[in-house]
Amino acid sequence: MSNAPVFVSRVTGLMLLARDGSPVGRVVDVVIGYPGADSAPPVLGFVAEVQRRQIFVNANRVSELDASGARLLTGTVDLRKFRQRNGELLVKKELFERTLGREVINDVALRATPGQLRSWEVSGVSMAGTGFLRRRRSSRIAGWDVLLQLFLAGPAEQHLAELRDMHPADAADQMAAMPERERVALATAMEDEDLADLLVELPENEGVTIIGHIIEEEGAERAADVLEEMDQDDAADLLAELPVRDRENVLNEMDPEDSQSLRRLLQYSPHSAGGLMNPEPLILSGQATVAEALARLRDPDLPAAEAAHVFVCEAPLETPTGRYLGPVGFQRLLREPPMTPLGKCLDEVPEPVSDDLPIAEIARRLAAHDVVAVPVLDAAGRLLGAVSVDDVLDHLLPDGWRRSGSRTGGTPISALWSARKHLEPVR
Repeated sequence: MSNAPVFVSRVTGLMLLARDGSPVGRVVDVVIGYPGADSAPPVLGFVAEVQRRQIFVNANRVSELDASGARLLTGTVDLRKFRQRNGELLVKKELFERTLGREVINDVALRATPGQLRSWEVSGVSMAGTGFLRRRRSSRIAGWDVLLQLFLAGPAEQHLAELRDMHPADAADQMAAMPERERVALATAMEDEDLADLLVELPENEGVTIIGHIIEEEGAERAADVLEEMDQDDAADLLAELPVRDRENVLNEMDPEDSQSLRRLLQYSPHSAGGLMNPEPLILSGQATVAEALARLRDPDLPAAEAAHVFVCEAPLETPTGRYLGPVGFQRLLREPPMTPLGKCLDEVPEPVSDDLPIAEIARRLAAHDVVAVPVLDAAGRLLGAVSVDDVLDHLLPDGWRRSGSRTGGTPISALWSARKHLEPVR
């Protein structure tokens, strides 16, 4: 979708398309949320009809929105029934034909959010006069702020909008100063993706409290939705702290592939490479080319630590993989001809580690070799995942470091050296 406005009346009725262009369903409505202090109401997602069931498709799962339809970033959708939450408005169902003063809402215009990928917001509202002859009168495009009165935002809703506009780390700092009851209430009212980002920044015990409240008040299904938005190593950390019954209920509500991967992570000690690793690093075959690898690294959603290396393996390319062949660093990729097979440009570092290696030793290797991630292999030489420097720092730095103003400057490796005094206690 370009910066040119697209009206919701044109969006509804479009096909919901898989990544390869095959039809999955049909868009029936657009879900918007509270505006921020200085930002328009965001598009939270789309209601689509798939197999005679109305489901929710998060906006960040849609890669393109144009006259051909809404194209998904992946080929899968969550088929659980759509449930409208507090603070959400359904544009077609709740806003079309809504009277505001002496005018009625005809349509709502959307545009791509400036500076963001796969993100849209309300840019204007089409208004027409009320009365019998209003369809014959010309309409006007009003600013999105005419919708403010429809949200009826109280202090809690306004606070939610402010938190949504913050970086997750800053939002965590704000919420840390709140009483626990208010903190939990605000957190559970957030969208799944926003809450997932926040939970990564909060101390683990506070994250467990929030997830426990969600399970008690909204059920394991909502908790599963939130945890599925997190990196799997972070989700595993939270699941490990839940009571066994709650953990099993949440895992049972998850996508089978996600739950299977998380169950594998939960088998490891939290202080080992297996317990820290991300089970979904960037993996390609030895026949893949440098050009293909660079195209994958351009994904803006790929964290910096994961974009530092491509791990080359024999099939299968999902963890646990076939035989691990070696890494190719980002800088090496930039120096090689585009059509060079990855199997011909393997690096010697980072060297792989075993799944039972303690955190302290992983930290020393990261710092000694000046790398940001290390591959983790099993006894058969298969790739299980990768441990990145940010995962190690989260475990080495003291509790409360995020809110103490002690965030370490410089490179991730220099941050590791700053945390070296905490290495001994985790042996």
